[in-house]
Amino acid sequence: MSDTSQTRALKNYRNRLSQRGMARFEVLGLSTDRELIRSMARRLADNSPEAEELRASVHQKIKQESRKKGGIFAALRRSPLVGADVTIVRERTAGRRVDL
Repeated sequence: MSDTSQTRALKNYRNRLSQRGMARFEVLGLSTDRELIRSMARRLADNSPEAEELRASVHQKIKQESRKKGGIFAALRRSPLVGADVTIVRERTAGRRVDL
């Protein structure tokens, strides 16, 4: 089975992109952020000093947010049950009969 001209054109386009170090990918986001994401992608794609600065600042911001340790522990400490001396007792049962 031979490739259609459209399939060959798409394959050639993707090859040219990969030779330039580019890749196509899909992202999900709010429709209101569409232009922001597209403009940021265009700026990052030109690989200029401004793109490096943008890349570094976004990377730094994301790194700061994801590196916060103790998030679960902090959330538990903020719980309204802290200091309430609640004792939870689980009833132990023998189980149920199952016919196999």
